[in-house]
Amino acid sequence: MSSSSATLRILIKGGKVVNDDFTQEADVYIENGIIQQVGKELMIPGGAKVIDATGKLVLPGGIDTSVHLNESFMNASTADDFYSGTKAALAGGTTMVIGHVLPEKNELLLDAYEKCRSHADAKACCDYALHVGVTWWGPTVRAQMETLVRDRGVNSFQMFMAYKDMYMLRDSELFQALQNCKDIGAVARVHAENGELVAELLFIMLSEALDLGISGPEGIEISRPDELEAEAIHRAITIANRAHCPIYLVNVSSMSAGDVLASAKMQGKVVHGETTTAHAVLNGLQYYHQDWAHAAAFVTVPPLRLDPNTPNYLLSLLGNDTLNVVTSDHRPFTTKQKAMGKDDFTKIPHGVPGVQDRMSVIWERGVVGGKMDENRFVAVTSSNAAKIYNLYPRKGRIIPGADADVVVWDPESTRTISVTTQWQGGDVNLYENLRCHGVPLVTISRGRVVYENGIFTCAEGSGKFYPLRTFPDYLYKKMVQREKCQALKGVERAPYTGDVAAVQNSGKKEVGPSDGDMNPRPCTRHGGVRDLHESSFSLSGAQIDDNVPKRASARILAPPGGRSSGIW
Repeated sequence: MSSSSATLRILIKGGKVVNDDFTQEADVYIENGIIQQVGKELMIPGGAKVIDATGKLVLPGGIDTSVHLNESFMNASTADDFYSGTKAALAGGTTMVIGHVLPEKNELLLDAYEKCRSHADAKACCDYALHVGVTWWGPTVRAQMETLVRDRGVNSFQMFMAYKDMYMLRDSELFQALQNCKDIGAVARVHAENGELVAELLFIMLSEALDLGISGPEGIEISRPDELEAEAIHRAITIANRAHCPIYLVNVSSMSAGDVLASAKMQGKVVHGETTTAHAVLNGLQYYHQDWAHAAAFVTVPPLRLDPNTPNYLLSLLGNDTLNVVTSDHRPFTTKQKAMGKDDFTKIPHGVPGVQDRMSVIWERGVVGGKMDENRFVAVTSSNAAKIYNLYPRKGRIIPGADADVVVWDPESTRTISVTTQWQGGDVNLYENLRCHGVPLVTISRGRVVYENGIFTCAEGSGKFYPLRTFPDYLYKKMVQREKCQALKGVERAPYTGDVAAVQNSGKKEVGPSDGDMNPRPCTRHGGVRDLHESSFSLSGAQIDDNVPKRASARILAPPGGRSSGIW
Protein backbone atom coordinates (compact mmCIF):
# COMPACT_ATOMS: atom_id res chain seq x y z
CA MET A 1 0.00 0.00 0.00
CA SER A 2 1.56 3.24 -1.14
CA SER A 3 -0.42 5.76 0.84
CA SER A 4 -3.12 6.21 3.43
CA SER A 5 -5.71 6.87 0.72
CA ALA A 6 -4.88 3.55 -0.91
CA THR A 7 -5.85 1.76 2.25
CA LEU A 8 -9.29 3.38 2.12
CA ARG A 9 -9.97 3.12 -1.64
CA ILE A 10 -9.46 -0.08 -3.59
CA LEU A 11 -10.55 -1.03 -7.11
CA ILE A 12 -10.49 -4.73 -8.00
CA LYS A 13 -10.52 -4.73 -11.78
CA GLY A 14 -11.15 -7.36 -14.45
CA GLY A 15 -12.16 -10.26 -12.23
CA LYS A 16 -15.13 -12.60 -12.09
CA VAL A 17 -17.30 -11.97 -9.00
CA VAL A 18 -18.58 -15.19 -7.44
CA ASN A 19 -21.50 -15.20 -5.00
CA ASP A 20 -23.34 -18.26 -3.74
CA ASP A 21 -26.10 -17.91 -6.36
CA PHE A 22 -24.47 -16.38 -9.44
CA THR A 23 -21.20 -15.42 -11.12
CA GLN A 24 -20.59 -12.24 -13.12
CA GLU A 25 -17.70 -10.40 -14.69
CA ALA A 26 -17.49 -7.15 -12.77
CA ASP A 27 -15.19 -4.67 -11.08
CA VAL A 28 -15.48 -4.04 -7.36
CA TYR A 29 -14.90 -0.64 -5.79
CA ILE A 30 -14.24 -0.42 -2.04
CA GLU A 31 -14.11 2.68 0.13
CA ASN A 32 -13.99 3.14 3.91
CA GLY A 33 -14.36 -0.56 4.60
CA ILE A 34 -17.54 -0.98 2.53
CA ILE A 35 -18.17 -2.30 -0.97
CA GLN A 36 -19.53 0.75 -2.78
CA GLN A 37 -19.98 -0.43 -6.37
CA VAL A 38 -20.05 -3.70 -8.32
CA GLY A 39 -20.23 -3.60 -12.13
CA LYS A 40 -18.50 -2.60 -15.33
CA GLU A 41 -17.09 0.82 -16.25
CA LEU A 42 -17.42 2.20 -12.74
CA MET A 43 -17.05 5.90 -12.03
CA ILE A 44 -14.65 6.14 -9.09
CA PRO A 45 -12.62 8.91 -7.46
CA GLY A 46 -8.88 9.06 -7.94
CA GLY A 47 -6.23 7.76 -5.58
CA ALA A 48 -7.51 4.20 -5.36
CA LYS A 49 -5.24 1.19 -5.17
CA VAL A 50 -5.92 -0.93 -8.28
CA ILE A 51 -5.72 -4.71 -8.03
CA ASP A 52 -5.64 -6.51 -11.37
CA ALA A 53 -7.89 -9.57 -11.09
CA THR A 54 -7.92 -10.52 -14.78
CA GLY A 55 -8.48 -14.26 -15.08
CA LYS A 56 -9.09 -14.49 -11.34
CA LEU A 57 -12.15 -14.98 -9.14
CA VAL A 58 -13.32 -12.40 -6.63
CA LEU A 59 -14.89 -14.19 -3.65
CA PRO A 60 -16.51 -13.14 -0.38
CA GLY A 61 -14.00 -13.66 2.42
CA GLY A 62 -14.27 -17.04 4.08
CA ILE A 63 -16.03 -17.43 7.44
CA ASP A 64 -14.65 -20.21 9.65
CA THR A 65 -17.36 -21.06 12.16
CA SER A 66 -15.29 -23.09 14.61
CA VAL A 67 -11.79 -22.23 15.77
CA HIS A 68 -10.21 -22.88 19.17
CA LEU A 69 -7.65 -20.17 19.89
CA ASN A 70 -5.86 -19.49 23.17
CA GLU A 71 -7.80 -22.40 24.66
CA SER A 72 -6.85 -24.83 27.41
CA PHE A 73 -8.24 -28.30 26.82
CA MET A 74 -7.32 -31.72 28.22
CA ASN A 75 -4.35 -30.27 30.14
CA ALA A 76 -2.88 -28.58 27.06
CA SER A 77 -3.01 -25.09 25.55
CA THR A 78 -3.61 -24.70 21.84
CA ALA A 79 -0.61 -23.82 19.69
CA ASP A 80 -2.35 -20.71 18.30
CA ASP A 81 -3.65 -17.61 20.03
CA PHE A 82 -5.93 -15.03 18.42
CA TYR A 83 -2.97 -13.33 16.73
CA SER A 84 -1.27 -16.28 15.05
CA GLY A 85 -4.57 -18.06 14.42
CA THR A 86 -6.31 -15.15 12.69
CA LYS A 87 -3.15 -14.31 10.76
CA ALA A 88 -3.11 -17.87 9.40
CA ALA A 89 -6.80 -17.55 8.56
CA LEU A 90 -6.15 -14.44 6.45
CA ALA A 91 -3.35 -16.23 4.59
CA GLY A 92 -5.86 -18.89 3.62
CA GLY A 93 -8.60 -16.51 2.47
CA THR A 94 -10.70 -16.49 5.65
CA THR A 95 -11.66 -13.01 6.86
CA MET A 96 -13.79 -13.87 9.89
CA VAL A 97 -13.60 -16.59 12.53
CA ILE A 98 -15.93 -17.64 15.32
CA GLY A 99 -14.08 -18.85 18.39
CA HIS A 100 -15.17 -20.83 21.41
CA VAL A 101 -15.64 -19.96 25.06
CA LEU A 102 -15.79 -23.20 27.08
CA PRO A 103 -16.52 -22.51 30.77
CA GLU A 104 -15.36 -25.04 33.30
CA LYS A 105 -18.00 -26.91 35.29
CA ASN A 106 -19.83 -24.37 37.47
CA GLU A 107 -17.83 -21.45 36.03
CA LEU A 108 -20.00 -18.45 35.23
CA LEU A 109 -20.51 -18.05 31.49
CA LEU A 110 -19.99 -14.29 31.71
CA ASP A 111 -16.66 -14.69 33.50
CA ALA A 112 -15.37 -17.11 30.87
CA TYR A 113 -16.59 -14.81 28.09
CA GLU A 114 -14.91 -11.70 29.52
CA LYS A 115 -11.67 -13.60 30.01
CA CYS A 116 -11.66 -14.64 26.34
CA ARG A 117 -12.56 -11.15 25.10
CA SER A 118 -9.77 -9.53 27.09
CA HIS A 119 -7.23 -11.64 25.23
CA ALA A 120 -8.82 -11.71 21.78
CA ASP A 121 -9.51 -7.98 21.43
CA ALA A 122 -5.82 -7.18 21.73
CA LYS A 123 -4.68 -9.94 19.37
CA ALA A 124 -7.13 -10.58 16.52
CA CYS A 125 -6.11 -9.58 12.99
CA CYS A 126 -9.56 -10.11 11.47
CA ASP A 127 -13.17 -9.84 12.59
CA TYR A 128 -14.24 -12.46 15.08
CA ALA A 129 -17.24 -13.56 17.12
CA LEU A 130 -17.70 -16.09 19.91
CA HIS A 131 -19.78 -19.16 20.67
CA VAL A 132 -20.29 -19.80 24.39
CA GLY A 133 -20.44 -23.38 25.64
CA VAL A 134 -23.29 -24.47 27.90
CA THR A 135 -21.19 -26.93 29.88
CA TRP A 136 -23.53 -27.19 32.87
CA TRP A 137 -27.14 -26.29 33.52
CA GLY A 138 -29.19 -24.39 36.06
CA PRO A 139 -31.11 -21.14 36.57
CA THR A 140 -27.84 -19.18 36.65
CA VAL A 141 -26.82 -20.48 33.22
CA ARG A 142 -30.25 -19.68 31.80
CA ALA A 143 -30.02 -16.09 33.06
CA GLN A 144 -26.45 -15.64 31.83
CA MET A 145 -27.36 -16.86 28.35
CA GLU A 146 -29.96 -14.10 28.21
CA THR A 147 -27.40 -11.52 29.35
CA LEU A 148 -24.84 -12.64 26.78
CA VAL A 149 -27.43 -12.32 24.02
CA ARG A 150 -28.79 -8.99 25.21
CA ASP A 151 -25.60 -7.19 26.22
CA ARG A 152 -22.54 -8.98 24.82
CA GLY A 153 -23.25 -9.65 21.14
CA VAL A 154 -23.40 -13.44 21.45
CA ASN A 155 -26.00 -15.31 19.40
CA SER A 156 -24.85 -18.93 19.57
CA PHE A 157 -24.39 -21.51 22.29
CA GLN A 158 -22.85 -24.96 22.07
CA MET A 159 -24.23 -27.93 23.98
CA PHE A 160 -22.50 -31.29 24.34
CA MET A 161 -23.98 -34.78 24.39
CA ALA A 162 -20.44 -36.12 24.82
CA TYR A 163 -17.62 -35.59 27.36
CA LYS A 164 -19.40 -37.15 30.33
CA ASP A 165 -18.53 -35.55 33.69
CA MET A 166 -16.92 -32.67 31.80
CA TYR A 167 -19.29 -30.87 29.42
CA MET A 168 -22.15 -33.32 28.80
CA LEU A 169 -25.78 -32.34 29.43
CA ARG A 170 -28.46 -34.90 30.21
CA ASP A 171 -31.38 -35.11 27.78
CA SER A 172 -33.66 -33.14 30.09
CA GLU A 173 -31.01 -30.42 30.48
CA LEU A 174 -30.46 -30.31 26.73
CA PHE A 175 -34.20 -29.92 26.23
CA GLN A 176 -34.31 -26.97 28.63
CA ALA A 177 -31.22 -25.38 27.07
CA LEU A 178 -32.77 -25.68 23.60
CA GLN A 179 -36.01 -24.17 24.86
CA ASN A 180 -34.02 -21.24 26.20
CA CYS A 181 -32.15 -20.84 22.90
CA LYS A 182 -35.49 -20.70 21.13
CA ASP A 183 -36.88 -18.12 23.56
CA ILE A 184 -33.88 -15.79 23.13
CA GLY A 185 -33.39 -16.44 19.40
CA ALA A 186 -29.94 -18.01 19.63
CA VAL A 187 -28.27 -20.54 17.35
CA ALA A 188 -28.25 -23.90 19.16
CA ARG A 189 -25.07 -25.80 18.28
CA VAL A 190 -24.99 -29.43 19.42
CA HIS A 191 -22.05 -31.83 19.51
CA ALA A 192 -23.84 -35.16 19.17
CA GLU A 193 -22.29 -38.38 20.44
CA ASN A 194 -23.75 -40.83 22.95
CA GLY A 195 -21.61 -39.77 25.89
CA GLU A 196 -22.95 -42.41 28.26
CA LEU A 197 -22.02 -45.30 25.96
CA VAL A 198 -18.70 -43.75 25.00
CA ALA A 199 -17.86 -43.61 28.72
CA GLU A 200 -18.86 -47.28 29.14
CA LEU A 201 -16.75 -48.36 26.16
CA LEU A 202 -13.79 -46.40 27.47
CA PHE A 203 -14.17 -48.03 30.89
CA ILE A 204 -14.22 -51.51 29.35
CA MET A 205 -11.25 -50.77 27.11
CA LEU A 206 -9.17 -49.29 29.92
CA SER A 207 -9.97 -52.13 32.32
CA GLU A 208 -8.92 -54.68 29.69
CA ALA A 209 -6.16 -52.63 28.07
CA LEU A 210 -3.39 -55.11 28.84
CA ASP A 211 -5.35 -58.02 27.38
CA LEU A 212 -6.59 -56.08 24.35
CA GLY A 213 -3.32 -54.28 23.70
CA ILE A 214 -5.17 -51.08 22.76
CA SER A 215 -3.48 -48.01 24.19
CA GLY A 216 -2.61 -46.05 21.05
CA PRO A 217 -4.55 -43.60 18.85
CA GLU A 218 -6.60 -46.41 17.29
CA GLY A 219 -8.49 -46.48 20.60
CA ILE A 220 -10.16 -43.15 19.78
CA GLU A 221 -11.80 -44.70 16.72
CA ILE A 222 -12.74 -47.95 18.44
CA SER A 223 -14.31 -46.25 21.47
CA ARG A 224 -16.46 -43.82 19.47
CA PRO A 225 -18.17 -45.86 16.71
CA ASP A 226 -20.27 -44.05 14.14
CA GLU A 227 -23.52 -45.64 15.35
CA LEU A 228 -23.15 -43.73 18.63
CA GLU A 229 -22.91 -40.51 16.64
CA ALA A 230 -25.92 -41.40 14.46
CA GLU A 231 -28.03 -42.32 17.50
CA ALA A 232 -27.15 -39.08 19.26
CA ILE A 233 -27.90 -36.99 16.18
CA HIS A 234 -31.32 -38.61 15.89
CA ARG A 235 -31.95 -37.99 19.59
CA ALA A 236 -30.75 -34.38 19.38
CA ILE A 237 -33.05 -33.68 16.43
CA THR A 238 -35.96 -35.26 18.30
CA ILE A 239 -35.32 -33.20 21.43
CA ALA A 240 -34.95 -30.00 19.39
CA ASN A 241 -38.15 -30.74 17.49
CA ARG A 242 -40.10 -31.07 20.75
CA ALA A 243 -38.49 -27.86 22.02
CA HIS A 244 -39.46 -26.10 18.75
CA CYS A 245 -35.87 -24.98 18.38
CA PRO A 246 -33.79 -24.94 15.18
CA ILE A 247 -30.72 -27.11 15.68
CA TYR A 248 -27.23 -26.85 14.20
CA LEU A 249 -25.24 -30.09 14.39
CA VAL A 250 -21.46 -29.72 14.51
CA ASN A 251 -18.61 -31.97 13.39
CA VAL A 252 -20.77 -34.44 11.45
CA SER A 253 -18.27 -37.18 10.71
CA SER A 254 -19.90 -40.36 9.38
CA MET A 255 -22.12 -41.65 6.61
CA SER A 256 -24.71 -42.97 9.08
CA ALA A 257 -24.87 -39.58 10.81
CA GLY A 258 -25.25 -37.89 7.43
CA ASP A 259 -28.13 -40.24 6.58
CA VAL A 260 -29.96 -39.28 9.78
CA LEU A 261 -29.48 -35.60 9.00
CA ALA A 262 -30.70 -36.04 5.41
CA SER A 263 -33.77 -37.96 6.57
CA ALA A 264 -34.66 -35.25 9.10
CA LYS A 265 -34.41 -32.56 6.43
CA MET A 266 -36.68 -34.55 4.12
CA GLN A 267 -39.22 -34.73 6.95
CA GLY A 268 -39.19 -30.94 7.23
CA LYS A 269 -37.24 -30.70 10.48
CA VAL A 270 -35.42 -27.39 10.95
CA VAL A 271 -31.92 -28.81 11.16
CA HIS A 272 -28.60 -27.68 9.73
CA GLY A 273 -25.18 -29.24 9.91
CA GLU A 274 -21.49 -28.66 9.47
CA THR A 275 -18.58 -30.97 8.90
CA THR A 276 -14.88 -30.27 9.12
CA THR A 277 -12.18 -30.16 6.49
CA ALA A 278 -10.48 -33.16 8.09
CA HIS A 279 -13.62 -35.31 8.09
CA ALA A 280 -14.41 -34.34 4.49
CA VAL A 281 -10.93 -35.20 3.21
CA LEU A 282 -9.26 -37.80 5.47
CA ASN A 283 -10.18 -41.20 6.91
CA GLY A 284 -9.53 -43.12 10.11
CA LEU A 285 -6.88 -45.45 8.68
CA GLN A 286 -4.44 -42.78 9.89
CA TYR A 287 -4.99 -44.03 13.46
CA TYR A 288 -3.44 -47.39 12.54
CA HIS A 289 -0.20 -45.90 11.21
CA GLN A 290 2.93 -47.56 12.61
CA ASP A 291 4.38 -44.19 13.62
CA TRP A 292 2.66 -43.24 16.91
CA ALA A 293 3.27 -39.49 16.44
CA HIS A 294 1.75 -39.59 12.96
CA ALA A 295 -1.33 -41.43 14.20
CA ALA A 296 -1.77 -39.16 17.22
CA ALA A 297 -1.70 -36.03 15.06
CA PHE A 298 -5.10 -37.02 13.61
CA VAL A 299 -6.87 -37.54 16.95
CA THR A 300 -10.05 -35.48 17.03
CA VAL A 301 -13.64 -36.01 18.18
CA PRO A 302 -15.73 -37.41 16.64
CA PRO A 303 -12.87 -39.42 15.14
CA LEU A 304 -12.08 -39.75 11.47
CA ARG A 305 -13.98 -42.76 10.14
CA LEU A 306 -12.41 -46.00 8.92
CA ASP A 307 -14.60 -46.35 5.84
CA PRO A 308 -12.54 -44.78 3.03
CA ASN A 309 -15.78 -43.75 1.26
CA THR A 310 -16.74 -41.40 4.10
CA PRO A 311 -14.90 -38.25 2.91
CA ASN A 312 -16.42 -38.38 -0.58
CA TYR A 313 -19.84 -38.96 0.94
CA LEU A 314 -19.52 -35.93 3.22
CA LEU A 315 -18.33 -33.81 0.29
CA SER A 316 -21.42 -34.93 -1.62
CA LEU A 317 -23.61 -33.84 1.31
CA LEU A 318 -21.90 -30.45 1.22
CA GLY A 319 -22.57 -30.29 -2.48
CA ASN A 320 -26.29 -31.06 -2.21
CA ASP A 321 -27.00 -28.84 0.83
CA THR A 322 -27.61 -31.66 3.31
CA LEU A 323 -24.57 -30.25 5.09
CA ASN A 324 -24.48 -26.47 5.03
CA VAL A 325 -21.04 -25.44 6.24
CA VAL A 326 -17.47 -26.72 6.29
CA THR A 327 -15.26 -25.51 9.13
CA SER A 328 -11.66 -26.18 10.10
CA ASP A 329 -12.49 -26.83 13.77
CA HIS A 330 -8.93 -25.58 14.22
CA ARG A 331 -7.49 -26.80 17.53
CA PRO A 332 -3.75 -27.31 17.03
CA PHE A 333 -1.48 -29.16 19.45
CA THR A 334 2.18 -30.03 19.12
CA THR A 335 3.53 -33.58 18.97
CA LYS A 336 4.97 -33.04 22.44
CA GLN A 337 1.52 -32.15 23.77
CA LYS A 338 -0.10 -35.13 22.05
CA ALA A 339 2.57 -37.33 23.66
CA MET A 340 0.92 -36.82 27.05
CA GLY A 341 -1.15 -39.80 25.91
CA LYS A 342 1.68 -41.96 24.60
CA ASP A 343 0.67 -44.81 26.93
CA ASP A 344 -3.05 -44.02 27.19
CA PHE A 345 -5.03 -42.76 24.19
CA THR A 346 -7.62 -41.12 26.45
CA LYS A 347 -4.97 -38.57 27.45
CA ILE A 348 -4.17 -37.49 23.87
CA PRO A 349 -5.61 -33.95 23.49
CA HIS A 350 -8.44 -33.90 20.95
CA GLY A 351 -7.87 -31.48 18.10
CA VAL A 352 -6.36 -30.93 14.66
CA PRO A 353 -5.10 -27.83 12.80
CA GLY A 354 -6.53 -26.44 9.57
CA VAL A 355 -7.60 -22.77 9.68
CA GLN A 356 -5.09 -21.80 6.97
CA ASP A 357 -5.74 -24.71 4.61
CA ARG A 358 -9.54 -25.04 4.79
CA MET A 359 -10.45 -23.13 1.64
CA SER A 360 -7.68 -24.48 -0.61
CA VAL A 361 -8.28 -28.08 0.45
CA ILE A 362 -12.05 -27.85 -0.08
CA TRP A 363 -11.52 -26.18 -3.46
CA GLU A 364 -9.19 -29.02 -4.48
CA ARG A 365 -11.37 -31.89 -3.26
CA GLY A 366 -14.73 -30.21 -3.76
CA VAL A 367 -14.53 -28.07 -6.91
CA VAL A 368 -11.62 -29.68 -8.75
CA GLY A 369 -12.94 -33.06 -7.55
CA GLY A 370 -16.34 -32.39 -9.14
CA LYS A 371 -18.44 -32.38 -5.95
CA MET A 372 -19.50 -28.73 -6.21
CA ASP A 373 -19.24 -25.67 -8.43
CA GLU A 374 -17.67 -22.32 -7.56
CA ASN A 375 -20.97 -20.93 -6.27
CA ARG A 376 -21.53 -23.86 -3.93
CA PHE A 377 -17.95 -23.46 -2.73
CA VAL A 378 -18.76 -19.88 -1.71
CA ALA A 379 -21.91 -21.12 0.02
CA VAL A 380 -20.21 -23.74 2.22
CA THR A 381 -17.13 -21.66 3.05
CA SER A 382 -18.80 -18.26 3.58
CA SER A 383 -22.39 -17.40 2.63
CA ASN A 384 -24.25 -20.12 4.54
CA ALA A 385 -22.30 -19.33 7.68
CA ALA A 386 -23.21 -15.66 7.25
CA LYS A 387 -26.89 -16.57 6.90
CA ILE A 388 -26.93 -18.95 9.86
CA TYR A 389 -25.20 -16.51 12.22
CA ASN A 390 -27.19 -13.47 11.03
CA LEU A 391 -24.27 -11.77 9.28
CA TYR A 392 -25.78 -11.87 5.80
CA PRO A 393 -25.64 -9.89 3.56
CA ARG A 394 -23.14 -7.68 5.40
CA LYS A 395 -20.76 -10.62 5.11
CA GLY A 396 -20.74 -13.61 2.79
CA ARG A 397 -21.75 -11.62 -0.29
CA ILE A 398 -20.18 -9.16 -2.72
CA ILE A 399 -22.78 -6.43 -3.23
CA PRO A 400 -22.87 -2.68 -2.59
CA GLY A 401 -23.24 -2.01 1.13
CA ALA A 402 -21.55 -5.21 2.28
CA ASP A 403 -18.43 -5.26 4.43
CA ALA A 404 -15.32 -5.19 2.27
CA ASP A 405 -14.11 -8.70 3.18
CA VAL A 406 -12.91 -9.93 -0.21
CA VAL A 407 -10.48 -12.51 -1.59
CA VAL A 408 -8.86 -12.49 -5.02
CA TRP A 409 -8.63 -16.21 -5.80
CA ASP A 410 -6.55 -17.83 -8.51
CA PRO A 411 -8.25 -21.11 -9.48
CA GLU A 412 -5.39 -22.20 -11.74
CA SER A 413 -2.40 -21.59 -9.47
CA THR A 414 -1.24 -24.44 -7.27
CA ARG A 415 0.55 -24.74 -3.99
CA THR A 416 1.84 -27.75 -2.12
CA ILE A 417 0.86 -27.73 1.53
CA SER A 418 3.71 -28.18 3.99
CA VAL A 419 4.26 -27.62 7.67
CA THR A 420 7.48 -25.81 6.78
CA THR A 421 5.60 -22.99 5.04
CA GLN A 422 2.47 -22.72 7.17
CA TRP A 423 1.53 -19.72 9.29
CA GLN A 424 -0.74 -21.65 11.67
CA GLY A 425 0.61 -23.16 14.89
CA GLY A 426 1.72 -26.71 15.56
CA ASP A 427 4.50 -28.87 14.14
CA VAL A 428 2.40 -31.07 11.85
CA ASN A 429 0.07 -30.53 8.92
CA LEU A 430 -2.60 -33.13 8.17
CA TYR A 431 -2.45 -32.35 4.45
CA GLU A 432 1.33 -32.53 4.10
CA ASN A 433 2.40 -32.63 0.42
CA LEU A 434 -1.18 -32.23 -0.86
CA ARG A 435 -1.01 -30.24 -4.11
CA CYS A 436 -3.94 -27.82 -4.21
CA HIS A 437 -5.35 -25.80 -7.06
CA GLY A 438 -6.90 -22.60 -5.82
CA VAL A 439 -4.71 -20.04 -4.10
CA PRO A 440 -5.68 -16.78 -2.35
CA LEU A 441 -3.53 -14.05 -3.90
CA VAL A 442 -4.97 -11.03 -2.07
CA THR A 443 -7.04 -10.91 1.11
CA ILE A 444 -8.94 -7.74 2.00
CA SER A 445 -10.38 -7.37 5.50
CA ARG A 446 -12.48 -4.40 6.59
CA GLY A 447 -11.52 -2.61 3.38
CA ARG A 448 -7.76 -2.96 3.87
CA VAL A 449 -5.33 -5.22 2.07
CA VAL A 450 -4.00 -7.45 4.83
CA TYR A 451 -2.31 -10.18 2.79
CA GLU A 452 -0.90 -9.93 -0.73
CA ASN A 453 1.30 -12.43 -2.55
CA GLY A 454 2.61 -13.96 0.66
CA ILE A 455 3.19 -10.69 2.53
CA PHE A 456 1.17 -9.58 5.57
CA THR A 457 0.28 -5.94 6.12
CA CYS A 458 -2.00 -6.37 9.13
CA ALA A 459 -1.28 -5.33 12.69
CA GLU A 460 -1.87 -7.30 15.85
CA GLY A 461 -5.24 -6.29 17.29
CA SER A 462 -6.47 -4.72 14.04
CA GLY A 463 -9.43 -7.10 13.94
CA LYS A 464 -12.66 -6.36 15.77
CA PHE A 465 -15.22 -8.28 17.77
CA TYR A 466 -18.34 -8.53 15.64
CA PRO A 467 -21.59 -8.54 17.69
CA LEU A 468 -24.14 -10.99 16.32
CA ARG A 469 -27.88 -10.39 16.19
CA THR A 470 -30.41 -12.96 17.33
CA PHE A 471 -33.29 -14.66 15.50
CA PRO A 472 -31.58 -15.25 12.13
CA ASP A 473 -34.27 -15.65 9.46
CA TYR A 474 -32.36 -18.52 7.87
CA LEU A 475 -33.09 -20.61 10.98
CA TYR A 476 -36.11 -19.11 12.67
CA LYS A 477 -38.45 -17.98 9.90
CA LYS A 478 -39.45 -21.51 8.97
CA MET A 479 -39.67 -22.59 12.60
CA VAL A 480 -41.94 -19.69 13.57
CA GLN A 481 -44.27 -20.37 10.65
CA ARG A 482 -44.36 -24.09 11.38
CA GLU A 483 -45.12 -23.43 15.03
CA LYS A 484 -48.06 -21.24 14.03
CA CYS A 485 -49.45 -23.96 11.78
CA GLN A 486 -48.90 -26.73 14.32
CA ALA A 487 -50.16 -24.90 17.41
CA LEU A 488 -51.94 -27.30 19.76
CA LYS A 489 -55.69 -26.84 19.99
CA GLY A 490 -58.33 -28.54 22.05
CA VAL A 491 -61.20 -30.34 20.28
CA GLU A 492 -64.46 -28.42 20.29
CA ARG A 493 -67.28 -30.77 21.26
CA ALA A 494 -70.62 -30.75 23.05
CA PRO A 495 -70.33 -31.35 26.79
CA TYR A 496 -70.92 -34.89 28.01
CA THR A 497 -74.34 -35.20 29.71
CA GLY A 498 -74.47 -38.92 30.55
CA ASP A 499 -73.93 -40.75 33.81
CA VAL A 500 -70.58 -40.63 35.55
CA ALA A 501 -69.31 -43.53 37.64
CA ALA A 502 -68.39 -42.93 41.23
CA VAL A 503 -64.66 -42.40 41.68
CA GLN A 504 -62.99 -45.22 43.57
CA ASN A 505 -59.68 -45.02 45.39
CA SER A 506 -59.77 -41.26 45.02
CA GLY A 507 -56.66 -40.95 47.14
CA LYS A 508 -54.59 -42.73 44.51
CA LYS A 509 -52.74 -40.82 41.82
CA GLU A 510 -53.37 -41.84 38.23
CA VAL A 511 -49.83 -41.51 36.96
CA GLY A 512 -46.33 -41.13 38.25
CA PRO A 513 -46.66 -42.37 41.85
CA SER A 514 -44.00 -40.92 44.06
CA ASP A 515 -42.04 -42.94 46.55
CA GLY A 516 -44.54 -42.03 49.20
CA ASP A 517 -47.49 -43.41 47.25
CA MET A 518 -46.56 -47.07 47.51
CA ASN A 519 -44.84 -49.46 49.87
CA PRO A 520 -41.28 -50.35 49.05
CA ARG A 521 -40.80 -53.55 47.09
CA PRO A 522 -39.77 -56.50 49.29
CA CYS A 523 -36.14 -57.43 49.08
CA THR A 524 -35.11 -60.21 46.73
CA ARG A 525 -32.78 -63.02 47.55
CA HIS A 526 -29.39 -63.39 45.88
CA GLY A 527 -29.75 -63.81 42.12
CA GLY A 528 -32.94 -61.78 41.88
CA VAL A 529 -35.30 -64.57 43.08
CA ARG A 530 -38.10 -63.12 45.15
CA ASP A 531 -38.56 -64.44 48.71
CA LEU A 532 -42.15 -65.75 48.71
CA HIS A 533 -42.23 -65.70 52.52
CA GLU A 534 -42.07 -61.92 52.20
CA SER A 535 -44.72 -61.80 49.46
CA SER A 536 -47.60 -59.33 49.67
CA PHE A 537 -49.94 -61.97 48.19
CA SER A 538 -53.09 -62.37 50.31
CA LEU A 539 -56.35 -64.41 50.20
CA SER A 540 -58.20 -62.07 52.52
CA GLY A 541 -61.15 -60.07 51.17
CA ALA A 542 -63.43 -60.79 48.21
CA GLN A 543 -62.32 -63.47 45.72
CA ILE A 544 -63.31 -64.04 42.10
CA ASP A 545 -64.88 -67.46 42.81
CA ASP A 546 -66.94 -66.43 45.84
CA ASN A 547 -70.22 -67.08 43.91
CA VAL A 548 -69.26 -70.61 42.79
CA PRO A 549 -71.05 -73.33 44.95
CA LYS A 550 -68.65 -75.12 47.24
CA ARG A 551 -68.78 -78.92 47.86
CA ALA A 552 -68.99 -79.89 51.53
CA SER A 553 -66.31 -82.56 51.19
CA ALA A 554 -64.34 -84.58 48.67
CA ARG A 555 -63.16 -88.17 48.88
CA ILE A 556 -59.46 -88.59 48.24
CA LEU A 557 -58.60 -91.92 46.60
CA ALA A 558 -54.89 -91.42 46.30
CA PRO A 559 -52.64 -91.60 49.36
CA PRO A 560 -50.81 -88.48 50.46
CA GLY A 561 -48.13 -87.65 47.93
CA GLY A 562 -49.85 -89.73 45.21
CA ARG A 563 -49.37 -93.31 44.10
CA SER A 564 -46.09 -94.68 42.85
CA SER A 565 -45.47 -97.66 40.62
CA GLY A 566 -41.74 -97.65 41.13
CA ILE A 567 -39.84 -100.68 42.43
CA TRP A 568 -38.10 -99.99 45.69
